[in-house]
Amino acid sequence: MEGDTFSGLGNGTQVDNRVLQTFQKNFVQVQNILDQNRLLINEINQNHESKIPDNLSRNVGLIRELNNNIRRVVDLYADLSCSFSKSMEASSEGDSGGTLKSDGKPGQKRIRPG
Repeated sequence: MEGDTFSGLGNGTQVDNRVLQTFQKNFVQVQNILDQNRLLINEINQNHESKIPDNLSRNVGLIRELNNNIRRVVDLYADLSCSFSKSMEASSEGDSGGTLKSDGKPGQKRIRPG
């Protein structure tokens, strides 16, 4: 739902649904890469323990793939950090009692009794 906001950061800060979907997508990508890395590391370890020359040679490519995956995870986290910062800046630019919704209009901040 475009224009919806979500108050789920504990301090009442509202984040629009589009930002949450981006976070979810990136976290799923990161988790998939980390799962793949676990498999690569297991295979690298098995090849190393076997001491078979062909397996040791294969580790060169596997280690390159692992390094590339690590770079991708770093990039995804950098994108997440940037997106989060931008969403917080957009929230603070709203009126003093609210935030900007994804349609650019100010929204009312929910105040929780506490």
